[in-house]
Amino acid sequence: MIFAAIMGYGVVGSGVFELLESNTQTKLSRQVKVKRVLDLRAFSGDKVETCLTHSPDDILNDDTISIVVEVMGGLNPAYAYTKRALQRGKSVVTSNKELVSVHGSELLNIARANGVRYLFEASVGGGVPVIRALRHTLLCEDVYQIAGILNGTTNYILSEMNSLDLPFAEILKQAQEKGFAEREPSADIEGFDAARKLSILLSLSCGKYVNYSKIPTEGISRLSADDFAVARSYDSVIRLIAKAEIKDGVVEAIVAPMLVQEGTSMFAGVKDVYNAIMITSTATDNHMFYGRGAGKMPTAGAIAGDIAEILSGHEDDLKWSPDEAIMADPMDIVSSRVLRLSGHVTDKTISTLENICGSQPSVIHSPTKGQSVYILPPIKEREFLYLVNTIQSDKGVKIESTQRVFADR
Repeated sequence: MIFAAIMGYGVVGSGVFELLESNTQTKLSRQVKVKRVLDLRAFSGDKVETCLTHSPDDILNDDTISIVVEVMGGLNPAYAYTKRALQRGKSVVTSNKELVSVHGSELLNIARANGVRYLFEASVGGGVPVIRALRHTLLCEDVYQIAGILNGTTNYILSEMNSLDLPFAEILKQAQEKGFAEREPSADIEGFDAARKLSILLSLSCGKYVNYSKIPTEGISRLSADDFAVARSYDSVIRLIAKAEIKDGVVEAIVAPMLVQEGTSMFAGVKDVYNAIMITSTATDNHMFYGRGAGKMPTAGAIAGDIAEILSGHEDDLKWSPDEAIMADPMDIVSSRVLRLSGHVTDKTISTLENICGSQPSVIHSPTKGQSVYILPPIKEREFLYLVNTIQSDKGVKIESTQRVFADR
């Protein structure tokens, strides 16, 4: 019998408890029993009452507990508790993407020094086994591109905005009522959650720490019905895309809403709370991972998979140096864009567009009266910002919005 503890009895924690207390452990090499569950709240009438504790010491100082599941979220006190658990010779499994993205390398080293494991499959993509693929299937390959939809909350909102033609605030409220979005949703809707997940995948891929705060990140809160109308006129949908390329040891990464063309990209068909991640490597080329990116049982299932790996006795094979990876200059990132203008588009603006783009940009029909929509060829970010500043100096025209266009390769 292996004794485990769960730190945090929220949505995910209760799912892990339910899974480990059920009869679904028949495939595990040894039975796992939840001995303690840490939470500040009381749960009268819940099965967890018999093992509930309000003190972390009841877990950290109990030598019979060998596996700790940390599903508290955030950096503090999760970081301190995780560090103490590893130092006390307990393996830790987590879904905490913020903690992994900031302290993953350090916690992996502490785990190695104490002969235990630190595993975090559930921190990226919920039940989608993408980290396990990086650690095992692609271990002997170089990963040079990652792209995907890494946040189920934003994907649900974008899918509903496109199909129902309702404003962002209304769809966000619906997502909160259904439990798909947090009451304080900024980490999701402003792209930070996706950036953290991308940084974890990149750190594992290049073997060095990728600081998520250095990834250019844009959210979805400014999108309007007009943006979705423009996308549809371009046979596209809007998705929050996390995209990165590793070339000659330099990491170029971005998280932003992008137009994804239907019939061309597989990401266009990814709807609701689902995630999809494409990893491109040297030997086996493209790998597509798809599934529920969040939720009680998918995340609990990923945690259970990490527990099974601990029980198997496999040694840690992750390579993640604390040295920081070299990041490309964000101003050198190249993107094609859709530019939506209102007002009178003067010769000055047309001339500026032609000069920056090298030719006259394509024009698509605008679904909104009094607006013009241009498709710009791939240009660097600094060139685009110069273009924006020049257009803004033309008082006859206003930039309503601009969206990147996703390219698979």
